Formats: sequence, C-alpha cells, structure tokens
Amino acid sequence: MDLDTDKIDDAVLALLSLTLHDKVRAWKSHDWDVLGRLYDKGWISDPVGKAKSVVLTEKGLAESQRLLGALFGRPAR
Repeated sequence: MDLDTDKIDDAVLALLSLTLHDKVRAWKSHDWDVLGRLYDKGWISDPVGKAKSVVLTEKGLAESQRLLGALFGRPAR
C-alpha cells in the first residue's frame, strides 16, 4: 500500500498535542521517521537525544491544535 506521509505527519502532530506537558513538550513515543519529518517541517525540536519528549515550536503548537480539531473534532450540533 502506498501511504501519504503528509497525512500521517498531520495525524501524529495532532496526537502530540494530547500528550502536552509544560505547555509545549510532548512525549516522543511515535515512529522515528515521522518525528524526523516533523522536525524537518519545523514543527518540533530535534527528536534525537536522551530526552523522552520533544518541544513543539510555536508554529507546531498552533498547527497541532488546528489538526486535532480538523481530524478528530466533532461537528457542532
């Protein structure tokens, strides 16, 4: 199956917002290739290192919140 990595990146970025702590840090328990692409896009800090979390950039934090609503939000009734 040919996967759309941009869609995967969007979903992972949205899910990172669910594990936020200290307002901008998220657990990095996702696929390393995806985290690398998110870093390349400027949405998170470099995931390589001993820390168990990454820092979402200002742009990444805003985009993660937008994507969380767009991908997983319920329509208003």
